[in-house]
Amino acid sequence: MKHNLQSALLTAVASVFLCSVSPQAQAQAPAGSSAVQTANEYKLGSGDVIRINVYQNPDLTLETRITEAGIVTYPLLGPIRIGGLGVTAAEKSIGDGLRNGNFVKQPQVTIVVLQVRGNQASVLGQVNRPGRFPLEVADMRLTDLLATAGGVSPIGSDRVVLSGARNGTPYRIEVDLPTLFGPGGRDKDVVVQNGDTLWVDRQPLIFIYGEVQRPGSTRLERGMTVMQALATGGGLNLRGTERGIRVHRKDADGKVQVLQPKMDDSLLEGDVVFVQESLF
Repeated sequence: MKHNLQSALLTAVASVFLCSVSPQAQAQAPAGSSAVQTANEYKLGSGDVIRINVYQNPDLTLETRITEAGIVTYPLLGPIRIGGLGVTAAEKSIGDGLRNGNFVKQPQVTIVVLQVRGNQASVLGQVNRPGRFPLEVADMRLTDLLATAGGVSPIGSDRVVLSGARNGTPYRIEVDLPTLFGPGGRDKDVVVQNGDTLWVDRQPLIFIYGEVQRPGSTRLERGMTVMQALATGGGLNLRGTERGIRVHRKDADGKVQVLQPKMDDSLLEGDVVFVQESLF
């Protein structure tokens, strides 16, 4: 009898303790988990097509498009502004409206993004598939966007330009792609935002003519020397001579200078390598 009385007393105390503590724990836990979930969450934008579901309330299912003002018109609630909100925050906004209006006691709202139209970025220039592409995640990086466009084409440059706006201020950054894959490269792989444009220019060229096997233009690779440039042209032909190699280069004023280079001298964009005919 004494043992049963003690057990009942302990159970009652535990129940009182749990009732007093659990509401606080429940209030704190979702806040922490929500912060984690929404940190890198996609933000709904104008033009996005979404489907809204309420668990066990099929009559409240709605497939709609977010207007240019960021608003959807939802049954029982009317116009609701969800543009710019993360998916979790938008679900909570609709759920609160249903609960506060006494339409659904414990609404469990789910939003599925069917088409991303409100958050897009453009990729132009020397890529395999130029165009406008949706930003389906909040932390989409420059390399992710470039991969979506099929990567840089064979004649594209290693240096790209990302432009747009940040906090109402014009934004422009030039990125050297190979450095993104070296130590610390992740920090240079910038996050793309709605309305950004990625431009990939043509790879710089040099020109080779005269007494070489294959005269013409060729890509200027990093640190390319005169010898390497001649190799891309197939080397000298039987009439060519190393003593007759000249480099024609424009200076800052646009005047052409004629240089007599060494074979290990580096070339610059637009250089013209001319190989003269041997006199002997």
